[in-house]
Amino acid sequence: MRLAVLGSPIEHSLSPTLQSTAYRLLGLDHEYGRREVASGELPDLLNSLDDSWLGLSLTMPLKREVVAMLNSASPLVRQLGVANTVVFSGTGAGRTMAGHNTDVDGITRAISEAHEGRHERVAILGGGATAVSALTAAHELGARSVSAFLRDPSKAQELEAVASALDIAFAVDSLSSAPASGPHDFVISTLPGGVPLPEMTPSSPDAVLLDVAYDPWPSPLASAWRASGATAVSGLDMLVEQAIGQIRLFTGRAQDEPLDGETGIRQAMRESVGLAPSAAGSLDL
Repeated sequence: MRLAVLGSPIEHSLSPTLQSTAYRLLGLDHEYGRREVASGELPDLLNSLDDSWLGLSLTMPLKREVVAMLNSASPLVRQLGVANTVVFSGTGAGRTMAGHNTDVDGITRAISEAHEGRHERVAILGGGATAVSALTAAHELGARSVSAFLRDPSKAQELEAVASALDIAFAVDSLSSAPASGPHDFVISTLPGGVPLPEMTPSSPDAVLLDVAYDPWPSPLASAWRASGATAVSGLDMLVEQAIGQIRLFTGRAQDEPLDGETGIRQAMRESVGLAPSAAGSLDL
């Protein structure tokens, strides 16, 4: 069976490394690749896929575009309007696409593994599809108010709508104002790799930062937080955890149903991209 991660740019993606490692350990002869698909190109790509395709991973700019093309969607996808996973079912004219979101679980597990504290306030950098998932994950981790910092604050409508639905207090400002807004207990940056991050100061050693970008790593912001004694979590940790959710779905399980031997698979996936072993050993949540 065939699978791939789609997006633009996509050549940097480590998803093929992670997922191929898991399928090898599961004894599955799945082929997982990557395809460059820009905004507006997804319908043609989907129409070109035959019955050998099992599923797709989606990254920017496709996580919102795919939603209108789905035959069914998980409750979280319906709530957020964001899907990073497509699972195909059936054959021929009866073939269907189901959409799922594993980013929320990926963020939640990555932060929970590295940091035991809970913070009521979160600052989110960026306003794209991943920021919507980040807001939802932060709420699951205890956040009750959010400050969003965007390059264009007028594009915060989706974040504001999700915050309202979750009954989270919401404020938005420009990205350039972020350095003066701290110190901060909890920060999630969803900005793409290579975008300069504003200086943001941790409030204490109990503060936590997740930078979803992982190339280069550590980012200057992550290095500064670690130098202050605070926790900085790499986007690679999130990438591993959201991939595990996808692999569960691609192998016919529910998103919250652990794989056979998942603890060892997680460790092998982490090792394949240069991460240290999971401290807890198991995050089979």
